[in-house]
Amino acid sequence: MRILFIGDVVGRPGRDVVSEELPRLRQALKLDFVILNGENLAGGFGVTKAIANEMFALGVDCITTGNHWLDQKEILTFIGDEDRLLRPRNLPAGTPGKGASLLESRGGERVLVVNVLGRVFMEPQDDPFAAVEAELSACLLGEVADAIVVDMHAEATSEKMAMGHFCDGRASLVVGTHSHVPTGDAQILPGSTAYQTDAGACADYDSVIGMDKFEPLQRFTKKINSQRFTPANGPATLCGVFVETNAKGLASRIEPVRVGGRLKRSVPDLS
Repeated sequence: MRILFIGDVVGRPGRDVVSEELPRLRQALKLDFVILNGENLAGGFGVTKAIANEMFALGVDCITTGNHWLDQKEILTFIGDEDRLLRPRNLPAGTPGKGASLLESRGGERVLVVNVLGRVFMEPQDDPFAAVEAELSACLLGEVADAIVVDMHAEATSEKMAMGHFCDGRASLVVGTHSHVPTGDAQILPGSTAYQTDAGACADYDSVIGMDKFEPLQRFTKKINSQRFTPANGPATLCGVFVETNAKGLASRIEPVRVGGRLKRSVPDLS
């Protein structure tokens, strides 16, 4: 299978670059399944039903989230009925929605997507490792699922790396989100699980992690909280991770994806 994981999409500029580039990437990379982190889709904070449907219409097969999953309260009215939209799996019992979903690719393959929140330097939640273990034990790679992708939405690189090694040999891809900066460590771990510490963001990179520079600079230099963060409105870069799996569902290839905007272009060559 060929899977594309798209990093945190920040507001209108992020949605615009996904709209422009994803159809071309789907064709050029012959993609079977597309996952997108959507916790910043709506003005940088949360996701609405209309925007989620806009992403699904573009060919996104699953939307993961993170610590901003509930910023748009209307999500509570539809997340329980939409298997393609995930909130973190390690939230308290009874939280609306799902943290993992077994979905079908366009070719009929079964893809398990698991979404968890880290606990280091973030508001503590239930144990993300126990949450992932429960899903991997119940849905074995190569038996129940043809591919398994874990979105580790976390602040600490060490916690993301630990999750990669924890899942090695049992998942197709473990990828970090939340930091909004693509890391240069795309690799296949010893047990053949693909890993990258952070997929980056779909955002204007003339910014502070996708947000207009003025307010973050005010807060850092003057300790003045003057207004809400708003997405930077320049041309955005689509950042993501491309993974190809073998017959066992493990990774045979991983490469970063960057198209548009300010960052250096990187698209896998399939020729």
